[in-house]
Amino acid sequence: MLRLQIHLTLPPWIGDVVDTGKRYITDLERVGLAIELARHNIGHGHGGPFGAAVFHEDGRLVSVGVNRVVPQTCSVAHAEMMAFMSAQQRLASYRINQDGGRYTLATSAQPCCQCYGATVWAGVDELLIGARAEDVEELTEFDEGPLPADWAGELERRGIAVRRDILREQARDVLATYGRSGQHY
Repeated sequence: MLRLQIHLTLPPWIGDVVDTGKRYITDLERVGLAIELARHNIGHGHGGPFGAAVFHEDGRLVSVGVNRVVPQTCSVAHAEMMAFMSAQQRLASYRINQDGGRYTLATSAQPCCQCYGATVWAGVDELLIGARAEDVEELTEFDEGPLPADWAGELERRGIAVRRDILREQARDVLATYGRSGQHY
């Protein structure tokens, strides 16, 4: 029998980490939340060392995501993808910024090739990044896949501003902790 429904979930501890009443105004606050999500995800053994969050321009948190590939047996359940899907459902729109507002995706690490592609189509206006792809590959066993040589320029040409290296050392620490743990998600 073919499955007619796909069901993906975020871990139950999300509510303990995320303050839904807070306004996350600065890049540091936004990427800091993504890194904290990644840290908790590996601490609880619920997936890989990646966290992401979508914010409205007013600082309101719209959605979060953490890596859930292994627990959900789904290769697309990356942190960014989970955050995009959750935001799209919450806003009832396949393009997050369709309502005319400006939205930001904050990630603990540079999106892989899959999440990069989704960023092009999801409807965000800014991408904030903690660790770089080379940090991910140096400190873990993950292969981030091929990206265009000028991947940031490609996003900017499509109206998506990119800021990198925000709390990079903190993001690298989470990746290093995961890499030393021997976990494989």
